[in-house]
Amino acid sequence: MMKQLKTLLIAAVAFLGTQAMNAQAKVAHVDVSEIMQKMPAMLDAQKQLEKLSTTYDTEYKTMVEEFQAKVKKYEEDSTKVTEQVNEERSKEVQDMQKRIVDYRDNAQKELQKKEADLVKPIMDKVKASIQKVGKAKGYQYVLNAADLLVADGPNITADIKKDLGF
Repeated sequence: MMKQLKTLLIAAVAFLGTQAMNAQAKVAHVDVSEIMQKMPAMLDAQKQLEKLSTTYDTEYKTMVEEFQAKVKKYEEDSTKVTEQVNEERSKEVQDMQKRIVDYRDNAQKELQKKEADLVKPIMDKVKASIQKVGKAKGYQYVLNAADLLVADGPNITADIKKDLGF
């Protein structure tokens, strides 16, 4: 009898605890990725990044072409010049190669920095909108749909888009 009462008491506590949690937390989800992909400010940022990337790519290709042309010329002339000239040319080619690698690395860093500079304010604006809409609708938690295995609850993505003006 005591064992049955104890089991019944544990079941009742578990049931009431689950009911209390369900009654307390209002949860919704939002697709942040969808918002970011369609947000006009993000589309503008992507265009700026593509333009900058194209500029870096063009400069990089020019440097590589100059490098290849110089290597070809030096290889063709290597038998016609002195050993000292070949050593100087070899050093020059190595220096060019290092400049090209440094340029590529710096360009990548600059692109990443530019992306962070452009995306952070946009993300901050989206986050503020999610908080505003979530509070206005009485949600205690708004989760990113991309992080959920099951997203059956209310989806406030359209409300966020509307709040952001698109």
